[in-house]
Amino acid sequence: MSLLGTVTLFARLKLRLMAGSLRGDLQRKLGFVFTLLAAAGLAVLGFFLMSLLRLAPPHVALSLVTVVFFLLLLGWMTVPLLAFGLDDTLDPAKLALFPLDTRRLAVGMFTASATGVWPVAMLAATFGALVGLAYGLAGLTIGILAVLLQFALCLVASRLVTTVLSSVLRTRRGRDVLAVAALLVVVLVQLPNLLMNSGFGDPAAMLYRTAAVLRWTPPGMMAHAIADGGLVALGEVALVALFVAALAWLWIKALSRALVTPDGSTQAASVRRQSGLADRFLPDGPLAAVVTKELKYIRREPRFRVGWFSAVVVTVVLSVSLSNTGEGGVGPGTPIVLTTIGALMMALQSGNAFGIDGRSLWMNAVVFGSERDLSTDLAGRHLANALIAVPLLAAVAVATGLFTGHPGSILPAALAGWGALGIGLGVGSMTSVVLPYTVPERVNAFTGAAPGQGGQAFASAMGGALGIGALVLPFVLPLMFGLTWVCVLAPGYGLLAEVLGRRLAARIGFARTPELLAEVSKGT
Repeated sequence: MSLLGTVTLFARLKLRLMAGSLRGDLQRKLGFVFTLLAAAGLAVLGFFLMSLLRLAPPHVALSLVTVVFFLLLLGWMTVPLLAFGLDDTLDPAKLALFPLDTRRLAVGMFTASATGVWPVAMLAATFGALVGLAYGLAGLTIGILAVLLQFALCLVASRLVTTVLSSVLRTRRGRDVLAVAALLVVVLVQLPNLLMNSGFGDPAAMLYRTAAVLRWTPPGMMAHAIADGGLVALGEVALVALFVAALAWLWIKALSRALVTPDGSTQAASVRRQSGLADRFLPDGPLAAVVTKELKYIRREPRFRVGWFSAVVVTVVLSVSLSNTGEGGVGPGTPIVLTTIGALMMALQSGNAFGIDGRSLWMNAVVFGSERDLSTDLAGRHLANALIAVPLLAAVAVATGLFTGHPGSILPAALAGWGALGIGLGVGSMTSVVLPYTVPERVNAFTGAAPGQGGQAFASAMGGALGIGALVLPFVLPLMFGLTWVCVLAPGYGLLAEVLGRRLAARIGFARTPELLAEVSKGT
């Protein structure tokens, strides 16, 4: 098969996969339409904003395009890692049986990367830089080459990173590292905003310094090639073209190695018996068994770690942001608000308590002889959550109280956070039995619901958020008027909400156990 035939074949395969989304149920069709509209809107908005740089001073426009081009490259190198395990074209092992040599397979994978609504949207937005920077026919011609080369650079760099890390990302340890790294990327994205809110420096000066540092990177050279034109610009385009060719050669070598190298996920794991916290302090029985199982899930399952780390990271980012707003600083209620937000995010992980069990839930279901048994199962899940969340919320309260300069709010913040945690667990019990959905068993820690259950996942999240928001008002409203003493009542109120929500959920869930098992056991 010729290279042109390989390009045509992979482009048709990718388009057929996209068309297959339109043959599913209504939720999948709506999801595809939403994705198409979002990509089209991003393309139009990106092109328009890049074109508006024509009205800005030339040095400002050039600095902005330099930074944007570099961020696009960084995004193409990191975002596909988050989709690893969701997009089969990212994993070389999924294509190892194709009757193609490595070079043709690389061409096909490059074509698959360039085919789709999001790559087209990014390319369309990037072409806006021609309107914003290019001058004259020569500048426009060189600018077209520079934009296409920037697009090729993003694709090749993205494929190189995913191919090199593919064997690691198939292992549980690799997925753990990816989950933590993704959250660190979120923090780094917020770093410029935090620095500007802190009065660290002039935004314009920070932009110029950043653009000066990125000037001789490949994205910076492409931005200057569009703006400068002439022989110097041609030299920069040729230099970046050689760099892209070198990356492509490295990618082909990495792909050839990845196709014949086994990953760590095929190695046998050692199993050893160990006594945990639940074995030492809880009597033998269903409650201790559920607590032990849940603690092992939290320790070993990357999807749990993403949720826990997300709660902490968001709380830290909000703490830094709110502590630097306004000349007078923040009030004593800020640590309470921040700790409550962290508690709600931790509790939201229990909004689909049975989804992580999947098909194995039947082993629990066969021993549910009464509503009390199901209530005990939910109590074990909540206790495991609390064993981690309660001390973590105490640490968050201490950190936010000291960081915002209100140490007197540490105790009220901890009490409010514990109360909000109980409310969230009680509401999560209800959403777990009323709106359950499958959590796909994939190699990606950022998966949501199974295909066709996106609507259920959205309704569960919104219902849980609204329910928690309504139940938390009785002690949030007095706090708005400075009555911090109500925080003393928050833990008891939260415990009452957890007990009532758990018992009501047990009554509902026991009556619809077959439906519950069917919803969390759908194929992925």
